[in-house]
Amino acid sequence: MLSVFDLFKIGIGPSSSHTVGPMVAGKAFAGELALLGLLPCIGRVTIDLFGSLALTGEGHGTTGAILGGLEGEEPASVDTARLARRTAELQNNADLTLICAHTIPFDYARDMRLHKGMFLPRHSNAMRLTAHAADGTEVYTRTYYSIGGGFIRTDADFDAETETWPTPPYPYKTAGELFAICEREGKTVAQIVMTNESFWHTAAEVRRRAQAVMDVMRDSVERGCYTDGVLPGGYNVRRRAPNLLRKVSALQAQGRRDLSLWPTLYAFAVAEENASGGRVVTAPTNGAAGVVPAVLTYYQNFYPHATEEGALDFLLTAGAIGLFYKTNASISGAEVGCQGEVGVACSMAAGAYCAVTGGNVKQVEVAAEIGMEHNLGLTCDPVGGLVQIPCIERNGVAAERAVNCAQLSRLEDGRQRVISLDAIIEVMYRTGLDLQSRYKETSLGGLAQAVAEGLERKKQGDTA
Repeated sequence: MLSVFDLFKIGIGPSSSHTVGPMVAGKAFAGELALLGLLPCIGRVTIDLFGSLALTGEGHGTTGAILGGLEGEEPASVDTARLARRTAELQNNADLTLICAHTIPFDYARDMRLHKGMFLPRHSNAMRLTAHAADGTEVYTRTYYSIGGGFIRTDADFDAETETWPTPPYPYKTAGELFAICEREGKTVAQIVMTNESFWHTAAEVRRRAQAVMDVMRDSVERGCYTDGVLPGGYNVRRRAPNLLRKVSALQAQGRRDLSLWPTLYAFAVAEENASGGRVVTAPTNGAAGVVPAVLTYYQNFYPHATEEGALDFLLTAGAIGLFYKTNASISGAEVGCQGEVGVACSMAAGAYCAVTGGNVKQVEVAAEIGMEHNLGLTCDPVGGLVQIPCIERNGVAAERAVNCAQLSRLEDGRQRVISLDAIIEVMYRTGLDLQSRYKETSLGGLAQAVAEGLERKKQGDTA
């Protein structure tokens, strides 16, 4: 079993699969070289990107993230401003320092290779790192797959069949199994998850780690709400959250009681922080990082009976739901489209908000199921390979939808609901596999293609 803290990772934007995962892979590779005693004989490192990493990696910060990882940076602690400066230096062929210990020459055009038409069979987010001796002889190579949410796997990981985690007091794999445990024990989802997490760590450590995650979520909301400007990438996409905050606050001051735009506003704020390369939490991915923090902040700011314990319960419940998708389907936009990112985030937030506003276990399941059901088939088609259009708006719409799903589920007992959460997870996965590859984080179809064609027509018109 995975821990909820495997799902909620503190990292940097704009993508968990294209930024966080590659940085983790880069550091893992350099660490292996050091562990094997190979660093002194390394004279060159080459990086080969395949599939979605090659097609959209430049817009997602993949190349800089891998190089940062090779130099010893970690997503949770890297200085984002320094990383941007260092990436620019390496793109201009500065020497590369492996894990802060061994400096080698680096030629960006020669050593960073993007194979945009090639997909490796095990996953569409693949990267191969190879260390060479000074004479060009291959010394060590490793292929990593960034499978979504900042998780990486190697070929050996794919081949392994054994689980390494000790079995907690309440083992389960499916949503149905967890909900049955809750019914049998008379406990909430959060209580069962807390018991299991406290098996791996002390209860105090679980609370400390949860608070650290929630602090980063809160900080990303606040930074996004008060940071104006244009997002990087060349499309001149302006940050909208600060202006929305001013307008929604003015409406509230005038006596408007309609608060439905607040979750959307909060989600915009986080998604814009992510798009700018800021620090966010994978929830379950960076591309969907705005939804869970938005609904959690909405609960904390507007639910009249909100408590610190309720916020913890929210995080644990959302994490449990997200892990069902992670372990039984996929949270990778490159594998199943944006339904595996924003759709899963909506499901997580809906179930969690239902739980902390008085919903019973069945109502929590219904809220999470509705949250995914109406995101089925959602494509991943980022314009220009950037996590901006349509990603930011999708986060906002999903956050408001999550609140509505939770409220709807609480108005009914859920006992007559035909579709289970496990069933919708399976349907989501099958739907994702059926999607054409152009709609799965390749920027070759959908909105990305439409915008590219529109810009080309405008360019031809300007030159006519």
